[in-house]
Amino acid sequence: MSKQPEVTNNTAEQRYEIHLDDQLAVLTYERDGQRIVYQHTEVPSELEHHGLGSSLAHTALEDARTEHLTVIPSCPFVDNYIQQHPEYQSLVDKTNQ
Repeated sequence: MSKQPEVTNNTAEQRYEIHLDDQLAVLTYERDGQRIVYQHTEVPSELEHHGLGSSLAHTALEDARTEHLTVIPSCPFVDNYIQQHPEYQSLVDKTNQ
């Protein structure tokens, strides 16, 4: 993969998506007012190790920041991403940890 994949927010399905090589990588979420729960990240095994999960998490967290949402990282991948990128830790709902 030479270029960064396009991440789209499919609000109807409540998931961020990357369509690549006729496959779909997703980060599912549930929005509740000013809170967003990131539930699950799934990348097809054929597309693993190309940074797709990180692209999904980055876009989702940037959107949360822009929309002034409080983040609940129920998804272990997103939680780990936040731990590795401390610039997003201020978004996390501290009462749910």
